[in-house]
Amino acid sequence: MSSKDAPPPLPEPVGVPVADSHTHLDMQSSTVEEALARAAAVGVDTVVQVGCDLKGSRWAAETAAAYAQVHAAVALHPNEAPRIVLGDPDGWSRQGAREGGGDAALDDALAEIDRLAALPEVKAVGETGLDYFRTGAEGMAAQERSFRAHIEIAKRHGKALVIHDREAHADVLRVLAEEGAPERTVFHCYSGDADMARVCADAGYFMSFAGNVTFKNAQPLRDALAVAPLDLVLVETDAPFLTPAPYRGRPNAPYLVPITVRAMAAVRGIDEEAMSTAIAVNTARAFDY
Repeated sequence: MSSKDAPPPLPEPVGVPVADSHTHLDMQSSTVEEALARAAAVGVDTVVQVGCDLKGSRWAAETAAAYAQVHAAVALHPNEAPRIVLGDPDGWSRQGAREGGGDAALDDALAEIDRLAALPEVKAVGETGLDYFRTGAEGMAAQERSFRAHIEIAKRHGKALVIHDREAHADVLRVLAEEGAPERTVFHCYSGDADMARVCADAGYFMSFAGNVTFKNAQPLRDALAVAPLDLVLVETDAPFLTPAPYRGRPNAPYLVPITVRAMAAVRGIDEEAMSTAIAVNTARAFDY
C-alpha cells in the first residue's frame, strides 16, 4: 500500500483516558477488536459508534451491545433522508441505486430508528441535522422533516442528539429553537465560527472538535474552540474521515484522538491533562454513560 493509504503510526498515549465521541468503525478497514485495542493502547478507552442509515444504525446498536467500551448513536444521516424519499439513481450511498419511496418510506425508516433509540446501549440519536453541501433544494424538505422527527425521538427516549451541520448553521439553530432541543445536544464535527460557538454555549450545546481543527486553513475553528466553554467541549475522529495533521488524507481511526487532544490543549493554552480530563467528563455527561 502507498504511504498515503497506510495507517498513521500510534501517537504517544494521553495520560488521562479520553473518549472518541464520534466514529464510524463500520467504514474502517480494521476489525472492531483491532480498532478498540489500538485506541486503548493510547488512552482512548471509549468510542461512540454512529449510524448513518438503517443498516449502520442496527450495526451500531449490535456492536455497542457486544463491547462495553462502545456506545451507539442511531439515525438517518441528513443526506440519507432525501435518498429514501426521492431515490438515489446514482447509487451514491452504500445501499446502491434506489427508487424513491416517498414520505411513507421515510416514516417507516424513522419508526425503525425510534425502535433502536429505545435500546439501553443506544446513548444518542444522530447523526441528524441538515447538509446543504450535498443535498440541493429539492431534498431540503425531506431533510428538515427527518431532522424534526429525530429531535422528537431523542427527547421522548431521553437520549442525546448528535447534529450533522454542513453549510446549514442558521437553519439548524432555527429548527432546534423551534422544536426545543433535547437536554443534551452535540454538534458533531463542529464547523461554525466563534460567534456561533457563543450561541451554542448560551444554549448549552456541546461542541465536538475533529481532526480538521489541526488543518492550516482552519483558524475559524480554532477561534471557536478558544471561546467555547471548557465544559462543553468534546473530541472526535469522525473516522475514517478528517485525519489530523500531519496525516491529513490518510485513514483516520480512534487511536489518533491524542493528536487532536494535544492540538486542542495548545489552542486553549492549557496542559494536555486538563484538556483530557475535561473531555472525559464532558463526553460521559453528554452521552449519559
